[in-house]
Amino acid sequence: MSFRRSGARRGDADIGGNPPARKAVRTAKLAGVPIAFAGRRVAGASKRALGRPADEVDREIQLRTAQHLADVLGELKGCAAKLGQILGIYELALPPELAGPYRAALSDLQDSAPPMLPRTVHTVLAESMGPDWRDSFREFDDRRAASATIGQVHRAIWHDGRPVAVKVMYPGARAAIDSDLRQLRGLSWLAPVFVPHTDGPAVMDELAECLRAELDFVAEAENQRRFAEAYADDPDFRVPRVVDQRGDVIISEWLDGIPLSRVIASGAPAERDRVGMLAIRFFWSSAPRTGLLYGDPHPGNFRVLPDGRLGVVDFGACPAWPPAQFPALVHDLADALINGGPAELDTVARRHGFIDGPRGLDSAALAAKLLPFTAILRDDTFRVDIEWLRGRTLDAVSPKLSNAYRQLGVPAYLMPFQRALVTLFGLVAQLDTTGPMRDEILRWSPEFRAVMDRYQLRAQARADRPTDLSAVRRRRAGILTSDVAAG
Repeated sequence: MSFRRSGARRGDADIGGNPPARKAVRTAKLAGVPIAFAGRRVAGASKRALGRPADEVDREIQLRTAQHLADVLGELKGCAAKLGQILGIYELALPPELAGPYRAALSDLQDSAPPMLPRTVHTVLAESMGPDWRDSFREFDDRRAASATIGQVHRAIWHDGRPVAVKVMYPGARAAIDSDLRQLRGLSWLAPVFVPHTDGPAVMDELAECLRAELDFVAEAENQRRFAEAYADDPDFRVPRVVDQRGDVIISEWLDGIPLSRVIASGAPAERDRVGMLAIRFFWSSAPRTGLLYGDPHPGNFRVLPDGRLGVVDFGACPAWPPAQFPALVHDLADALINGGPAELDTVARRHGFIDGPRGLDSAALAAKLLPFTAILRDDTFRVDIEWLRGRTLDAVSPKLSNAYRQLGVPAYLMPFQRALVTLFGLVAQLDTTGPMRDEILRWSPEFRAVMDRYQLRAQARADRPTDLSAVRRRRAGILTSDVAAG
């Protein structure tokens, strides 16, 4: 790849546009989404009155709103783009005929965002690294190599000859976040456009915490150092080391590799299985090895390296993990589902804060909804694909009053893990992954391991129990008697 020395000419500034930073401009763009949505609904009513099928009109409104919102979020970047990522996960709940257009509208927000102008990048570098920032690099490519939620990445050659990735925060990102969050909370009523009965304010609260963490480049660089040290010389993974961090700039070792989007689109089944299992391994091993949760296992944050290892980037959303109450929750919930029944599940839900006060819980219905997840722990190998995940997502977001999920509240401390786990499932499903998921999870979770040890002991005890021949004869006699009666 050829590099251009920094210090671009005036004409070079035309390669892209900066994200709107002025509060009035950002507010106007976001406010235009519900106004346009309302206009489409009015127009839709007229179309229905003229005889167009209601389903066809509603679908058109959904798709046009999805595209409009995706375009606005992609242009505004920051927390707006992060919301687009989150909504992109929930497209799995849509029927197949709608899922494709939603995915196209939402899932590529980062890559489609307009790049910063070179002069803007140079300004951020000068403010963070000093006016002589160019002396730190042998070469610096003004063209954006990748896009991040609140910044973009450039390829460069460090002064010692190492290829590096230079992550630069968008100017004004911090000032724009609070305004964006207020506006997006006002848009939370649009959540049903994507998934009926989604708790829009809860999504916004999670978004706020995530974005505020990603604004702290000092903390992100420290997180990345911890991961790089923990996974140094690992045969399966490579985390690039931090070369330098100053102000709104993080400089890391450059990773050459194949983006997961290409593996998802055209990878051989065996390669997709291998990469999916590696993603599972990295996620479940992150807390035991680093004391941090890898909170954003998004396809854009992984690369398949030439030596086959999985390269991992972006460590902004990595909270300290686990909280004190989390291991007991994992054990008790899994034990109730694997070795217990609805009564035990009800007890666990109340003990760990999923149900408060006298609120009722249809624990038998909830156990039935959670049963498909337990197969991951019961089976030697398991397959997670889009259809499987769509079924689980539809279970969760069903608007029926009888939906047991609707009876639950989620403790606040679980939100980072819940979002990360949903994102991981989305990645693994897109890869259509089949593999020994149980063994990988048990390797890193003593809580799950204790539950499955008990399950195996109970299964062995049942297998070793002498057969009660008299009971067998009585059952057979009952079957014969019922057959004669039926005849």
